[in-house]
Amino acid sequence: MEEILSECQKALEFNGKKSEGQALKVLIADDATFIRKSISRILSSVGYEIAGEACNGEEAVEKYFEIKPDIVTMDITMPVKGGIEALEEIIRKDRGAKIVMVSAIGYQNMVKEAIMKGAKNFVVKPIKTDNVRTFLKIIKTVAGA
Repeated sequence: MEEILSECQKALEFNGKKSEGQALKVLIADDATFIRKSISRILSSVGYEIAGEACNGEEAVEKYFEIKPDIVTMDITMPVKGGIEALEEIIRKDRGAKIVMVSAIGYQNMVKEAIMKGAKNFVVKPIKTDNVRTFLKIIKTVAGA
């Protein structure tokens, strides 16, 4: 993983900077601490600013409007309020929200539902060596930077 991240740091197609050089702000919402830390490590290694983390959908909604991130990674299944419900609440108030759903294999129907309700894309978790480049491309593309 470290070797791939090192390569990605040098490639402009993966960097987490806006055109004017500022870091893109990310909110990471997942109930699994190790997934949040993994996504944080990957994104911060290529220049994204981890502006906040949430461990459930309710917290994700609160932090979204507090932080106003450029992009959100959102787990589908979380306690208190699920990712799709949080997505709907955010989109209802901010139609321009850029949210990428993060899902384990086996949740294809929920991923489709999330895309239909406003998610911009999805990524299968966990993010491993073989899909880290795809993850970074999706984040960069959705962020639009």
